[in-house]
Amino acid sequence: MKRNLSISCLQYSSSENEKSTLKTIKDLVNKALDVESELITLPECATSLQKNSILTKELAKTENENFSLQTIREIAKINSIFVLIGSLPIKASDKLVNRSFLIGPEGNILYKYDKIHLYDVNLPNGDIFRESDTYQHGNKAVIAKIKKNKIKIGLTICYDLRFPNLYQDLAVNGAEIIVVPSAFSNLTGAVHWHTLLKARAIETGAFIVAPAQTGHHECGRISYGHSLIVSPWGEVLEDAKKEIGIIHKNIDLNEVVKTRNAIPSLHSKRYYSTNF
Repeated sequence: MKRNLSISCLQYSSSENEKSTLKTIKDLVNKALDVESELITLPECATSLQKNSILTKELAKTENENFSLQTIREIAKINSIFVLIGSLPIKASDKLVNRSFLIGPEGNILYKYDKIHLYDVNLPNGDIFRESDTYQHGNKAVIAKIKKNKIKIGLTICYDLRFPNLYQDLAVNGAEIIVVPSAFSNLTGAVHWHTLLKARAIETGAFIVAPAQTGHHECGRISYGHSLIVSPWGEVLEDAKKEIGIIHKNIDLNEVVKTRNAIPSLHSKRYYSTNF
């Protein structure tokens, strides 16, 4: 039995003004519709990136007040498509949450995921990032079920990529596709991005779909780009390189079954004692 899903990743550079970014998104959505995409995925920080955490906090809104969320819900409804909003800064309490949304063809919010692993790093070039100054971490892994619950999608965001146990847990519990919306550092991207995404695909036997930010942002940040769609066997099926645009693939979910049957590592885990 055929089990296919037509997926597109949108790749662009979020500006400081969400309305400007939304215009770019609408143009790219039209391109994804031209290739009959059923699921359109957007990167992390899907509609804006600010110069600092103070501005991010000042501009953040609740879900009910969030203009970007309402606009993209309308896009999904008008076009009867699934849309993954990679993430938006959502006002939750004293801090924000970095939250993904999976929007259904009727414009309804089907699933939400709050980024679990926050980007607190000291990079070799001297750049320091403290995402936890702005956001509180999530504490719940999420698998979305679409198309009458026949397709299961694991939700993750960017820095989660470096924590393979999360991906293993999603796969063991049925995720066939795992999305990794990102705004990956241009410094680490060149050496880590492809390797990590391919590794997560191989370890889980799942399709990895990673829409990414690219290029120079108004806020001064540079994102690596290279949105990828990776097969369960670890092959890069589509790579957006550095360009603003879309990548698209009609994936065959039977490949997940074939790969996991060939290498059943998800169910071969052994527990062991230690002497340390």
